[in-house]
Amino acid sequence: MSSPLADHHVTSLVEITRRDGILLVKPTGPSVGQREAPIIQDEVKPYFDAMGKDLKHLVLDMSTTTFMSSMGLGMCIAFRNTANALKADSILFGLSKELLGLMSMMKIEKYYKIAKDQKHLDKLLR
Repeated sequence: MSSPLADHHVTSLVEITRRDGILLVKPTGPSVGQREAPIIQDEVKPYFDAMGKDLKHLVLDMSTTTFMSSMGLGMCIAFRNTANALKADSILFGLSKELLGLMSMMKIEKYYKIAKDQKHLDKLLR
């Protein structure tokens, strides 16, 4: 039998927080590449499964991330698709100019709401 999921879970690669229908996923390293992306996805999946239809908002906090490979971008799309299937909205937060540029170039920002700052994020979560 697996142990219950903690509402706050931190590993060397990701910090996961869940509360009130919100799942906050924050990669902790400066880069999300081909090594990090699948590990982060494996860490987050049980939270999607546990929250199910109770999930209202997925927030990807990218404030500590400066580089993302195609695998990292794929991870963002996979998270959004999972949240979408659960009828939850997806929000990107803390994007650097470079990361926002990359997301825009790859058309990924179209799938997410973009929170410009904490105040904007709080408004989107209401």
